[in-house]
This record gives sequence, C-alpha cells and structure tokens, in this order.
Amino acid sequence: MRIARVSIEDQPQYGVVEGDEIALVTGDPLFSPIQPTGRRVPLDEIRLLAPVIPRSKVVAVGKNYADHAAEMGGEVPSSPLIFFKPNTAVIGPDDPIVLPSWSDEVAYEGELAVIIGRICKDVPVERVSEVVLGYTAANDVTARDAQRSDGQWARAKGFDASCPLGPWIDTTFEPEAAQIITRVNGEVRQDGNTADMVRKIPELISFISSAFTLLPGDVILTGTPAGVGALNHGDRVEVEIAGLGTLGNPVLRR
Repeated sequence: MRIARVSIEDQPQYGVVEGDEIALVTGDPLFSPIQPTGRRVPLDEIRLLAPVIPRSKVVAVGKNYADHAAEMGGEVPSSPLIFFKPNTAVIGPDDPIVLPSWSDEVAYEGELAVIIGRICKDVPVERVSEVVLGYTAANDVTARDAQRSDGQWARAKGFDASCPLGPWIDTTFEPEAAQIITRVNGEVRQDGNTADMVRKIPELISFISSAFTLLPGDVILTGTPAGVGALNHGDRVEVEIAGLGTLGNPVLRR
C-alpha cells in the first residue's frame, strides 16, 4: 500500500495511491485505522505533501556506503555514525529547497528513508520489521562548507528545507536491493543500490533504538551512495528509488 499525505482545500489529509488516483481516507495511519471516504482524486490534480512530519525526530546515518565515505576523504566508521535533523527541515515533493544565505556550497544526497510505525526501544535485529511502517525517498541536503567549519553537523544538515521526503510511504516496498538515482536538471549524478549499504536497515534501526526511543512517524535516513555534488539556484533535483517512486524539488536562493 502507498500512503500519501495531500492538501485538500488547504488542509492535510491522507489517501491511498491506487493507479493514477488517490483514494482519500479518514484518520492518521500512524495512530489509528484508516477508513475510505469514497472520494477519489486524480494524482495529477492534487498537491502531494511530505508523507510524514515527524512528531519527534529524523535520525540520519552518515557514511553508510563505502564509495561515498571514500569520495568524502574518509573510511566507513567502526560503528554507525548518526545525527539528527529537526522536523522543521522536512519539506515535501515540489517544495523548494531554499539555499541558506550563510552557505555557498549546498549539496544533494539522495537516499532511502524508513518510517517508524510504532513506539519502540532496544529493538532486536530480527524484530525490526515489526516496527517499520514503510519507506520513502529522501534528500539529505547538506551545507558542505558549514559541515567543514562547524566541527559538528547540526547547522549544516538541519537547516530549514534540508530534508525533502516523498512522494509517499510504501508499506510493501522491499529495500534490500533497490537502485537509487539522483538527477540534477535531468542529468544522473548518483547511481547506487541499497545492496551496497555497509550496515543494513535491521542493524541500523537496532543500533539507533538502543540509544533513543523511536516514536511513530520518526524517520531514519539510511545513507547516500557516491556522487554527491552541488545544488544551485534554478536547479531541479530528483531522487528516484526503483519500485518506490521519485521525489523532485526545485532549488531557490532568496
């Protein structure tokens, strides 16, 4: 099932993607059963929102692909390297990535995101599937110059509009060997595969949940493959995950 969050009369509402239509539903799938309203809307006539705004947090994993660690001039860490992005960083499909005035070097990082479906702590690897609601595409937008200068990553990776998510949550997606392609203005910049993750999703969620209680709607970013690069005013960046969907955003400097 593909669960979308959409704007209906300027109010957010959930729906289920069925072919080229969205069947609108009542309720929030993170907290209550959904019920169809009977109303259906063509996908191309509706605005998709970020499929989830985390009530709590976005937990991201750095350097989880060996080729990306190498292109950044380092090695894969001995244990997962994790950091936070605030929920104010989240935007949805076609929302603009607004380049911050204090950075001259903003980069894209296309990756797979995991949406947590239930409260959990200290999840064993073999039970991770029980706490996952589904998957979506993400872009871990990064102010690379601030990342180098600050000595930690909060500002560089947490600024407003630095976490595009979408287009929907896919609850049946198989994440083990999915191609990830990032395009800028139609040109392929990243072409990787989730099979190349150093640490797979069960290990990541088990590790993260050993430190933090995870809540429904929390988002886990699983790392980016090689090929990261700059974004500039007027660009359009797209993250496509095979079998899941494509997340696209324009880039603006105001």
